[in-house]
Amino acid sequence: MTIPDTRPPAPNRNPKGAGAPIVLSLVVGAAIGFVVHQPTVGFLVGAAVGGGIALLLWMRDRRG
Repeated sequence: MTIPDTRPPAPNRNPKGAGAPIVLSLVVGAAIGFVVHQPTVGFLVGAAVGGGIALLLWMRDRRG
C-alpha cells in the first residue's frame, strides 16, 4: 500500500525581475520633469510609479 503525497505544491521558482521598470520609470519621470522645469518632482513621481509596478510584480509572483 502506498502513502498519498500530501505535500503542498512547490512555490513559483521563476520570479520576475522589477529592476528594469523601476529604472525606466525613474528616467522617464526625470525627463518629463526636466521638460516642465521640475526634475526632482518628476524623479519622485517616477520612483513612485516604478515602486508601484515592482509591488504589483511582487504580488503576482507571491500568488504564484
